[in-house]
Amino acid sequence: ASWLILAVVLVRSLLKTTPRWIVVLLWGIVALRLAVPFSFESPWSLIPSAETFDIHNIQYETPAIQSGIPAVSHAVNAVLGETFAPDPAASVNPLYVWTFMVSVIWIIGIAAMLLYAAISYGQVRKSVAERIPYGENIFLCDQVRSPFILGLVRPKIYLPSSMDGMAMEPVIAHEKAHLARHDHWWKPMGFLILTVHWFNPLCWIAYVLLC
Repeated sequence: ASWLILAVVLVRSLLKTTPRWIVVLLWGIVALRLAVPFSFESPWSLIPSAETFDIHNIQYETPAIQSGIPAVSHAVNAVLGETFAPDPAASVNPLYVWTFMVSVIWIIGIAAMLLYAAISYGQVRKSVAERIPYGENIFLCDQVRSPFILGLVRPKIYLPSSMDGMAMEPVIAHEKAHLARHDHWWKPMGFLILTVHWFNPLCWIAYVLLC
């Protein structure tokens, strides 16, 4: 997935004049790769090896990866073999301990991001509690600083009460265009995937560029 993100970043820089939905579609391919927990092996893949790490290695053998790129595999395997090779005299494989510790950190990170999302959503809901209807599913709020859409099933458009009347209609048309493209689904879905892959810096870059 990391290689795919880098490829999309490169392609994205070459598609500055193309419709934005094409770029969003490319990020959709990245999202699919991050969401699917298994790989398809193909000579056309960015990484030829579908099974980069064999779980059998953790339990019984010296840890090793098969990335499909010999130089990468050789460099990483040298470190893995030296650091995490099982010791027959030890009661616990050191890789077991590291895997458990990293798993705990990963779950804590997921919980922290979900908590942040819940708190942020609550704050936004509170800011639009006092609102005035302006049109169908369109509301004016004193606490809103810039236009946005809130809601997944029945989304609503929120506008600042202080917005100039002349600018209102173009802004509403802009927000309705977001609704027509279902952009209010893409961003939460991207954040949910980022929550699982929060440890990967490239995933943060992908989320920022998607937004």
